[in-house]
Amino acid sequence: MQQNRRSFLALAGVGALVAACGSNTGRQGTPPPSTAYSAGPPPSDAPKVTLQQWYHAYGEDGVQDAVKRYAATYPAATVNVQWNPGDYDSKIVTALQNSAVPDVFEAQVKIDWVRQNQVVPLDDVIAPVKSDFSPAVLAAQTVDGKVYGIPQATDTQVLFYRKSLLQAAGVQPPQTVDELIDAAAKLTKDGVKGFFAGNDGGVGVLTGPLLWSAGLDYLKNGNREVGFDDPRAATALAKLHTLNTNGSLLLGAPADWSDPGALIDGLAAMQWTGLWNVPKIRDALDDDFGVLPFPKLDGTGAPSVPVGAYGAMVNAKSAHIAEAKAFVKWLWIDKTDDQLEFATKFGFHVPARQSLADRADSLKTGPAADAARFVKENSHLVGGPVWTQQSNTALSDAVAKIAKEGADPVAQTKTAVEVAKSELKRLFG
Repeated sequence: MQQNRRSFLALAGVGALVAACGSNTGRQGTPPPSTAYSAGPPPSDAPKVTLQQWYHAYGEDGVQDAVKRYAATYPAATVNVQWNPGDYDSKIVTALQNSAVPDVFEAQVKIDWVRQNQVVPLDDVIAPVKSDFSPAVLAAQTVDGKVYGIPQATDTQVLFYRKSLLQAAGVQPPQTVDELIDAAAKLTKDGVKGFFAGNDGGVGVLTGPLLWSAGLDYLKNGNREVGFDDPRAATALAKLHTLNTNGSLLLGAPADWSDPGALIDGLAAMQWTGLWNVPKIRDALDDDFGVLPFPKLDGTGAPSVPVGAYGAMVNAKSAHIAEAKAFVKWLWIDKTDDQLEFATKFGFHVPARQSLADRADSLKTGPAADAARFVKENSHLVGGPVWTQQSNTALSDAVAKIAKEGADPVAQTKTAVEVAKSELKRLFG
């Protein structure tokens, strides 16, 4: 199956984001002087260099032609675009370890890439427009205060609901987690389940939203401390066990959470799925749907949506680093019309820059406008560059045991906290 812009949000935890994060044994510190490069264009009398640019294989029609068109119009270098079906993330890891190719690529930064000086900081490239990017999207490309990727487009997930089914059941769109649980129970009738959040019962996609609902996070204080070492984490995660045992969750659906079929086909009254499904849902249901962020736990919590964004990055082994940075600046900072097209014409995504989101006609009305507002006001990064595979596995295992087996949420959360603390100690001492 082709990957697409949402592949790193289709988490089963956060594994796709953090592959290889945990392998680093390097040291902190500023990269040596040889990795500090200007973002300025090459001299006008210099011959054109050839840059190799890599993308993963987007699933949406038209993306490949568009990025090749962008590259072909760049005046200062010859840019060859390579499309990469299959396991793109592993291919990038291998390339950065062994090769000067690609010069430019899309990814989400990992702390070990930075520690091993495999990627080039792009703070000088993004500086003039840095405040135009949402903090959560920018955090996905930031390690130790330095930015290593220019975010290209934002994906998110929201709670879709069938207006007519809620109205018929006398249910208001839920604003708290308890209201969500209650609504799911009331909406479960006549062969329709109240809520669908994946065939794993929400373990993969609701862990982050449940933590955020309690005002917590994966990490905190500059990614130096565990963000869910708090009794409220166990309280929030225990809610998933309630959902999994009260008969209101749809399980065993023909397609998983990233596909809107459960909502469209009337199998569930509410579904947690991606913003990218708005066109399909609108075609099937017309205006009989609304969207919400994941609700807050209580009065001291907060609603939330997860965000993710691939960014344009530069390989530190490239033979043409200055030219590669100049190309990244041209395409992902200067060429705003192309950035807007990339985000909104092929599928349904939010531009990474707020000024471009404000220009997007597709995001100005209805549920799409609501979702764009959630991204602006309620967005959180899932995991991040310092959240390692080991930490993620421990938390995912804990949540699965809580949700499916009724394991003690306090003890399970503590176990995950200890693993995450050990990982932070390994990384930062």
